[in-house]
Amino acid sequence: MRPVVRHTGNVEMTVASQSEYPVTALREPVKVLLVEDNPGDVRLVKEAFREANVQHQLYVASDGLEALAFLRQEGQFHDAPRPDVILLDLNLPRLDGRTTLEIIKTDHQLRYIPIIVLTTSNDRQDVLTCYDLHANCYITKPIDYAQFDTVIRRIDMFWFGVVTLPHA
Repeated sequence: MRPVVRHTGNVEMTVASQSEYPVTALREPVKVLLVEDNPGDVRLVKEAFREANVQHQLYVASDGLEALAFLRQEGQFHDAPRPDVILLDLNLPRLDGRTTLEIIKTDHQLRYIPIIVLTTSNDRQDVLTCYDLHANCYITKPIDYAQFDTVIRRIDMFWFGVVTLPHA
């Protein structure tokens, strides 16, 4: 069974079908906000989540401003849910990932949402800057799909299986 895709303005939500997962799956779907401007990378994340059987609700914002509007439930996002975790790219139009990270982590309403930086940059200064800004994790996107799929599976196992998330 295919995931259900819903569109709200520019933000796209994919709800994974419960029937895609074994009956033994006990956890609730994890709400993930993916902040990514590259449609190819968005597709890769969706495919990797599906292949890894990550039980999720995926919301996609294409830049930092859209992500902040979603998180603050502003305008067209007035009924947006609070995500359990954010996957954040750094190189975004309008408001880049570093600034978005800083704004989220200094906002008393949003700062407890875990942020996983998922980016192509492996620049040491980017890594240090993101941790200085209180990123919870920094992952360099692999170029190879099989490796990318492995990264998503490990994110699922650790962040959605081991870690206790500060659910809304």
